[in-house]
Amino acid sequence: MPKASELKRGMIVEIDGIPHIVKQVEAKSPSSRGAATLYKIRFNNLTTQQKLDGSFKGEDLLNVADCIRVAVQFSYIDDETYYFMNQEDFSQYGLNRDQLAEQIPYLVDQQEDIIALIVDGNLLAIELPQSVNLEVVETPPPVTGSSATNRTKTAVLNTGLEVQVPEYLSVGEVIKINTVTGKFMSRA
Repeated sequence: MPKASELKRGMIVEIDGIPHIVKQVEAKSPSSRGAATLYKIRFNNLTTQQKLDGSFKGEDLLNVADCIRVAVQFSYIDDETYYFMNQEDFSQYGLNRDQLAEQIPYLVDQQEDIIALIVDGNLLAIELPQSVNLEVVETPPPVTGSSATNRTKTAVLNTGLEVQVPEYLSVGEVIKINTVTGKFMSRA
């Protein structure tokens, strides 16, 4: 049973018997002496996708959810369902578009390095890698000699995601995007 001070983004804990994934952890140190540090934690309910905010003292204990983490590959989309294949036994799992809302712009066909969170044989959520490589499909032409400046322009990527990129990038280039912040990191 981890303490609130030990929680990290992506961990899964049980709250009232329901698995929740930790989305954000923020430590608040009070100014008065002797007061305990408070941890503001944002959870996502893995069954209903509702957000839950909680405040805990550093010594508060939380129950770890009984969850299996499996490496999967994004296979295909059928109507509103996204299918993932277990890379060990080739079994298929499906998630509804609503359950993946924030992660869809980072999914590419046949993408590996995705972790599936499975409880009682059912896929509840996926964890994306820290960064993904996506192709620039639409952006204004590159500006020559702009590599020394810090100006940006908008680019549309092959998944439909729009990001700000440096002016020197052109259509067809593959770039690395941070899946947490949604921002450009570097060329791939």
